[in-house]
Order: sequence, then C-alpha cells, then structure tokens
Amino acid sequence: MKTSLLQKYNVPGPRYTSYPTVPYWNDKDFNHQNWIDTLKKSFTESNSEEGISLYIHLPFCESLCTFCGCNKRITKNHDMEHPYIDAVLKEWDLYCNILGVKPKIKEIHLGGGTPTFFSIQNLEKLIHGIFKYADKAKNSEFSFEGHPNSTTYQHLQKLYDLGFRRVSFGVQDYSEKIQKAIHRIQPFHNVAKVTFWAKEIGYTSIGHDIIYGLPFQEIENIIDTIEKTKSLQPDRLAFYSYAHVPWIKGNGQRGFKDEDIPKDKEKRMLYEIGKQLLSKNGYVEIGMDHFALKSDSLFHSFQNSELHRNFMGYSASKTQLMIGLGVSSISDSWYSFAQNVKKLEDYYELLEKNELPVFRGHLLTVEDLIIRKHILNLMCQFETSWKNKSAYFEELPEVLVQLQEMESDGLIRIENDTIRVTEAGKAFVRNICMAFDLRLKRRAPETELFSMTI
Repeated sequence: MKTSLLQKYNVPGPRYTSYPTVPYWNDKDFNHQNWIDTLKKSFTESNSEEGISLYIHLPFCESLCTFCGCNKRITKNHDMEHPYIDAVLKEWDLYCNILGVKPKIKEIHLGGGTPTFFSIQNLEKLIHGIFKYADKAKNSEFSFEGHPNSTTYQHLQKLYDLGFRRVSFGVQDYSEKIQKAIHRIQPFHNVAKVTFWAKEIGYTSIGHDIIYGLPFQEIENIIDTIEKTKSLQPDRLAFYSYAHVPWIKGNGQRGFKDEDIPKDKEKRMLYEIGKQLLSKNGYVEIGMDHFALKSDSLFHSFQNSELHRNFMGYSASKTQLMIGLGVSSISDSWYSFAQNVKKLEDYYELLEKNELPVFRGHLLTVEDLIIRKHILNLMCQFETSWKNKSAYFEELPEVLVQLQEMESDGLIRIENDTIRVTEAGKAFVRNICMAFDLRLKRRAPETELFSMTI
C-alpha cells in the first residue's frame, strides 16, 4: 500500500453498523410510540416470509479486557444471572404483546459481555423462554460469542441442543506480552480445545476474532497468530482493527502508553501481512474486516449478493426487523433504530414499570433510507448502483465529484451508474462510504467520535 494513500485517507470515520451512525441520530423526533409504530409496520411486512432477528446482550464479564468497547458489567457474582435472565424474558414478553402475532425467529445472536459467563441452566431458561411465544423460521441460524476460558463442553453441547450452529471465539493475539497488555490471558490450548469441541459436537460454522494494531504487536505476532489459526481451521475470521478511543471507553484503554500502539504505516503493514497470509490459507475477503473459507455460508452469501450487515455484524441472510434485548441493545425496524438504557439498574427499573427500556432512537427519513442502502451495498458487496431511480438522491452528483479523487487513486471505478470498489480500495471502504454520509458532511464532529479508518 502506498504510504501517501495511507496518510491521505487515515482519518477518523464510522464503521457503519448503521446509517445514520449513532452520533447522528435525531433523538428529538423519536419517542416510544413511533418506535412501536415502525416496529409493527416492519413486523407485518417481514414476519411471514423471512422472520425476525433477535440480538440478546449478556453483559457480565469476570474481568476487564482493555481492548473492549462493549457495554459490560465486571463481576464474579454469578447470582446476578437469575434476575438478568428474568428481566430479558420480561422485555421479550412486552414485545410479544405489542406484536400480537407469534413471531418467527430467523436469527438469534448472544453477545456480550461474556455469554458463557452464564450457566447452561440459565442459558437454557433463556432460550426456552424466548420460544414460549415464538416459532423458528425456516433455515434459522443461532449463534453466540464464546470466551475460550469460560466456554465448557457442556455450554457447547447444550447450546447445540437448543439449535445453535455457529460460535465465534475471541482470540485477539497469541502473544503473552500482548495478552498481558490487554488483560486477556488465554493460552493457545484453550482456544484449540473449544474449537475442536465445537467441531466434534457438530457446529457448522466456527469463527475466530483476531485484532491487529494492539499494543506491542509486531509482524511476527501477526504471523504467529495466523499460523496457529491455520492449524485450527475456523470457518470464518474477523480481522479487526484495534480502535483506540479512550475518550469513549475511559480508563479501560489506558493500561498502556499511546506510544506502545502501532500507528499509520506500521499498523497497516500488520493488516497487509495478515491479509496475505489469510488469502494464502484459503480465506476470502468478505466485506470489511471479514474473511471466510469457500465452504462457509458467509462466502456463499457474498457470492449470491445476499450478505447483510447490522448491529450484530455481518450475517449470511437478511431480516428486515431485528429486536435487541438486554441492557444497551439496539433494535432496528429498518425504518427506525431504538437503543435500550445502558445502566443495569435503569433497565430493571423500567421493566418493573412494564415499560420498554428504550431511551433513544432515530426515525429514518426517505433520504436516510436511500443512503443506508448505498452504504450497505458498499459494505456487503463492494459496489453500489443507482440504475433504479429509487436509488437516486439529490446530492449524488456532488458525491460523485468527491469520489473522483478516489477513482484517480485507484480505489474505485465509476462506470455509468455504478461504483465498484477495487482490490486496493477494499482497505478504504470506510472512506468510500463516508463520501455518501450526508449527515456527517453537513455537521462535522466538533469532538472526537470515531476511530481512525486505517
């Protein structure tokens, strides 16, 4: 990668798990009633054919990982499991009462926090409670995030018995020095153990999460981590850029000095080396930061132009409606977003009053919906088009003028009414999406909001 391009495009920018991005939500025009209205509208349009998705946030962790930006509660008190599961099921009951018709669930994802903090008995109670008022949709896909240190064989077997077929394990890096710096100590044999257990039980998609740009990380660390990963053959990989945003995450990311973190060219070299090794080992780049073997459903979805992206990350299939349960979860009706309160105590208090624990959201305008589709296309297929008149928007000519420089730099090709991201441009897909982000351009942030794009 040319150093000049790296310097030119390495700017703060969103990761586009949604459009508009959360800092640009219009809370003033949002309220519980219009969230419920759009929820019902989307449910009516989508439940019978594709079903809905559930994201369930399980926030507890026994220790703090200093790279993590998730909403979590650090505790070793497992007595907290029971009231939390009860609260999530109560929230689900409220939604089921609003929907009125039994939902078909296409996807469930258990995120965290550490979902395997919870006992198998409580996880079973959770899933049985969800399906008390719901049915499974055809070709359903249930997944969870497993911590290699706390995931037992019993966890994997029980969740498999409950219908889960996909699991992702957080690896980050195998260097002991780096693991100490990020407070995430997990030997290779722990990851190998849970990976082989999952294969033995019959999971059809096993994922590993790796991070580049971590403190003290060097090229040999990336090579070692990917070589070890190769020996385990996970079906898919997330190869994330470490987002150093201590102004958001507080003291959790200040356990090391800023100068200990690889930056700019040094950091990008870690990615380029890693990407080359992944390609050599049979992993195909699928969207931003994600790679999959050709046997995995994510690859087939990418090939068939069915890849989808939302607050749960990349998915092999789309559902129009996603309901987020649990503290801080975000729901998406396609027409609006709604986020739950972030404090556990507030979450419990609102549910005690039989109120949805939503505290903010955004109603998408007609313009938002058009821009959202373009950004999704770029993120999921590395191309977008306005051949259909419904995909045209007033500022498109200005966007195309702005993109001419990226075309000159070899990052995209603009042909008639289509934009295609080149192989070189895949590393800059966030920057390409930013050219479409009208809300960001109209109101540039006055404070630090986003991580660096490169």
